[in-house]
Amino acid sequence: MSRPPLARERVLDAFEAILVEGGERTATLEATAKSAGVSKGGLLYHFASKDDLAAGMITRLERLVEADLEEMAAASEGPVAYYIRTSVMENEPLDRALIAVSRLAQGGSPSAVRALRDTRRSWGEAIRPHVRDETALDLVLLVSDGLYFNNSLDAQGLEPLVPRDAELRALVDLVTRAAT
Repeated sequence: MSRPPLARERVLDAFEAILVEGGERTATLEATAKSAGVSKGGLLYHFASKDDLAAGMITRLERLVEADLEEMAAASEGPVAYYIRTSVMENEPLDRALIAVSRLAQGGSPSAVRALRDTRRSWGEAIRPHVRDETALDLVLLVSDGLYFNNSLDAQGLEPLVPRDAELRALVDLVTRAAT
C-alpha cells in the first residue's frame, strides 16, 4: 500500500491536532489550512469538505487500530496484558487519533461514533479467545477504559491517577489472572 501524499498527511495532522487541543468546533477548514501551512485551496484539493477531513481522520484511526491489532496478536505477553498495558496513553499516534475521532463523535458525527464502536468491537474480538468468558472480557475492556480515562485527567501532569511501572505491571498481572 502506497503512502498518502505528504501534504495530505500534513493537513490530517493539523486537523487532528486542532481536534485534540480545541475540539470539533475549532477544527474549521480555515484553521486546519492555516495550521497545516497550506492554502484553503490546497486543503480542498485533498479534502473537499470538513466531512471529508473527518472521513480521513476515521480512516487514519482504522489503519492505526489494524496495526495495533497486529501488535496485540504478536505480543509475547499475550493480548490481555498488551491491551491493559497499552491503555495508558503515551501521546502515540493511536492515542491522538482516538482522541480526535472521539471529539468528532462528541460533535455529533455518526460515522465517528460507528468508528469508535467498531474499534472497541475489534479489540474485544481479538481478546475474547484469550479470556474465560464474557464477564472476563468485560473486566478487561472496562479496566482499559478506566486507565485510559484516568490517564486523560492527568494531562497537566499534576497528580498521577493511573499506575505506572511496577504498579502497572502488578495491575496487568492481576487482570490477566482474573480474566484467563
